[in-house]
Amino acid sequence: MIVFRRIESPIGPLLIAADERGLCNIEFRQSSHPVDRSGWRGGNSPFLDATEEQLGEYFAGKRRQFDLALSPQGTDFQLRVWRALETIPYGHTISYAELARRVGNPKASRAVGLANGRNPLSIIVPCHRVIGADGSLTGYGGGLPIKEFLLRLEGALPAENAGLFAAHAGRC
Repeated sequence: MIVFRRIESPIGPLLIAADERGLCNIEFRQSSHPVDRSGWRGGNSPFLDATEEQLGEYFAGKRRQFDLALSPQGTDFQLRVWRALETIPYGHTISYAELARRVGNPKASRAVGLANGRNPLSIIVPCHRVIGADGSLTGYGGGLPIKEFLLRLEGALPAENAGLFAAHAGRC
């Protein structure tokens, strides 16, 4: 059974969900890949409590690494990509090509990008830390303004991309 709750954050409301093994989903208000929520119910869970607390610390600048039980659902390839995302340190970014190298398939940048876009645990599994080879901000499930906000929070945003969040803040 999956339980969920909505929480407020500086990037808008987030839906967080957990099963009996751990956190399985974080969804933005406007998600490019919403999940099927049939069978989910609102409720309480120690996993949801811990997630809400740690996200609050992250947004307050007091947490750089999450310590949560995770239960993402995906293909073997997606799970490999998502595990590689967890190795990108706070305040750093890598390119899709580098991520493809890290999962052992340097020619799979496009497939890695698709798996990155299907990450069900955005923020916790930091897919926002993957950027274009030229330093540009590229797709993000919550939208580019949110990606920019997260990278700015972590001090990782290249100066030439400054201002996107401010220009689009009302659209989040």
